[in-house]
Amino acid sequence: MTMLPMESPKKLGLVIDLDICVGCHACAVNCKEWNTGGYGNALSDQAPYGEDPAGTWLNRIHSFEAIPFDDAGNAAPQDARIVHFPKSCLHCDDAPCVTVCPTGASYKRAEDGIVLVNEDACIGCGLCAWSCAYGAREMDAEAGVMKKCTLCVDRIYNDNLPEEDRVPACVKSCPASARHFGDLADPTSDVSVMVAERGGIDLMPEQGNRPVNKYLPPRPKSGTQACGAGREEELSLVKMADTPKADGFVGWLDSALSKLG
Repeated sequence: MTMLPMESPKKLGLVIDLDICVGCHACAVNCKEWNTGGYGNALSDQAPYGEDPAGTWLNRIHSFEAIPFDDAGNAAPQDARIVHFPKSCLHCDDAPCVTVCPTGASYKRAEDGIVLVNEDACIGCGLCAWSCAYGAREMDAEAGVMKKCTLCVDRIYNDNLPEEDRVPACVKSCPASARHFGDLADPTSDVSVMVAERGGIDLMPEQGNRPVNKYLPPRPKSGTQACGAGREEELSLVKMADTPKADGFVGWLDSALSKLG
């Protein structure tokens, strides 16, 4: 069992705006390109041009059709919308993928809260993947070790890059500016202010993992509430995120992700 560090004074993470993500997959592609070219072993592919291609991806985007409720609480299919949901490691404060690791290969950095894998110590047992509630870990079939989002740690501290490029590859490549990077432990940072103003939410808070990454929910269309959320007083997604059993948008998202297995 691997211990987690004391609460980090700095928590680097992502804020993803579900209202403007267009599901173009540019983040996933650039993530794969950067990590394959510049970090550890390449993210392998199996039969990439065959009938059943597979491979290791640290970012994946799921798309859902969401039907909101109107002010009377009735389904409003005329306002159905597609919600694109990017998913990667959320660098949880209480990361079970770290504490379950039998070799210490999975660890959380005390200085910035980033969760990483020491591939030299990974034995490929897969326990971390089983413990991750978000399905964010990827066993590389060719390398035989676990891979995961590193927040591009080899990029964000890279003095050889221009300062404007010292952000994760997924953030740099997003054409809609739906992805943002910063210190979520600093209440004055741009990402923290964004989360506070937009009612940013934790993914599946009932799991108790305290993810650092946050999601900004889709804004409601005129006359309806966002993706199943209820009436005006129920639009506080932060309040919903704090409840043991989430409902509204959080509940819908929880249910949708659960069906992915």
